[in-house]
Amino acid sequence: MISVFSVSRSRVTPHEEIKGKQPKPDPFRQPSAKGWRIKYSGEKRSVVDGPFAETKELIAGYTIIQVKSKEEALEWTKRFPNPVVDGKEGEIEVRQLFELEDFEPGEAVERFRELGVGTEK
Repeated sequence: MISVFSVSRSRVTPHEEIKGKQPKPDPFRQPSAKGWRIKYSGEKRSVVDGPFAETKELIAGYTIIQVKSKEEALEWTKRFPNPVVDGKEGEIEVRQLFELEDFEPGEAVERFRELGVGTEK
């Protein structure tokens, strides 16, 4: 089985002009309880397992990785460079994306399979 993970590459505090706006729920990523964060302090890295309280910080970017297991995703993300320049403190958050197997069988899921969406190639 191939798993797809979303890596939020860095988090930044919102600018004044966008404070107060509520972030939209992310329908593609699984709950943070199934994810982890890698916190950076200079060259040091530490892994913190979810769940996480929802944050009002903005996600500055995504990286999608396709791996065979959660363990492989963890190993890859431990190698990611600190997303903040000059070795300051920063973090990345990793969550698995929903896959067809996560949904109840049905007409829509079968249609996606027929189209080759979400299937191994």
